[in-house]
Amino acid sequence: MTTVATRIAEDEQRVSDHRWLRFALRRTGRLLVSLWILLTASFLMIHLVPGDPIRTALGPTAPAAVVEARRESLGLNNPIWQQYFDYIRGVFTGDLGTSIGSQLPVAQTIAQRLPATLALAALAFALALLIALPLGMAVAVATQRGRARGLEVGFSSSSVVLGSIPDFLLAVALVAVFGVQLGWLPVAGREGPLSYILPVLALAIGPAAILARILRIEALTVLEADFVRTAHAKRLRTPRINLRHVLPNAVTATLTLSGLLLSGLVAGTVLVETVFAWPGLGSTIVSSIQAKDYPLVQGTVLVYGVGVLLVNTLVDAALAVLDPQSTAASA
Repeated sequence: MTTVATRIAEDEQRVSDHRWLRFALRRTGRLLVSLWILLTASFLMIHLVPGDPIRTALGPTAPAAVVEARRESLGLNNPIWQQYFDYIRGVFTGDLGTSIGSQLPVAQTIAQRLPATLALAALAFALALLIALPLGMAVAVATQRGRARGLEVGFSSSSVVLGSIPDFLLAVALVAVFGVQLGWLPVAGREGPLSYILPVLALAIGPAAILARILRIEALTVLEADFVRTAHAKRLRTPRINLRHVLPNAVTATLTLSGLLLSGLVAGTVLVETVFAWPGLGSTIVSSIQAKDYPLVQGTVLVYGVGVLLVNTLVDAALAVLDPQSTAASA
């Protein structure tokens, strides 16, 4: 019997190992294909601009010799296939080209601006989770089995409204109230801890409302599960049941959505940084589009795209670890 049980356990372990290997191979394959599509799209960006992109960037009064020299320095006189392979090689070696406006390497500009954007997105995501997890759980417990109907309606309505307001509109409203009217907080630049408050709030309020609403819905389902009733029958304390049994089982859908929202936060920094004159990649890409600095636009779009792809891949991996039977693990 012991030998049979051992063989069964070994077979199950091999099946589990194969499943994880398939999962890793498929996710890696999807990531590589997505990265190739992103690289190709960012490369074609400069070639899809109507007319001569260098003439457009330098202006109609730029001497023809200057335009031709700039085209030559960017390799735009080479055959399209050679430009493509040079671009791919440059990306993998850290050479993203040279900015038309500042004449600085694009990689250097991104390295200088990226930390400010990452700090903003990370703080906003952390704040959204800190608000959503306790709020969603508390409202779920309070409104269980139809209790506190007024609280349920108010919470659902306000979370839908807050979740549907664009980040940049929240940013403008926060600036108008706390920066202009009350004068409590700075409204531009990155100068000290206080300068983080308004942009972080602008990015975090919407995602926090959406996550709290989803968590409440999932928690209400888990609160009616048999294992929760069993835990109550064993006279375990309610806070312990909610924290150790309800929350971990309700957080799977929230984690899936939080990954999507984190990707949205990274993209949302573009307009929010512009509102607050934040020295990050968001304001950089807006100014480079306005200045028609195509190499810088290419580089920043590529960084944003890679960030979104990596976040989605990490969320898939986290879901597979937390819930091996989920569609993420079996895909």
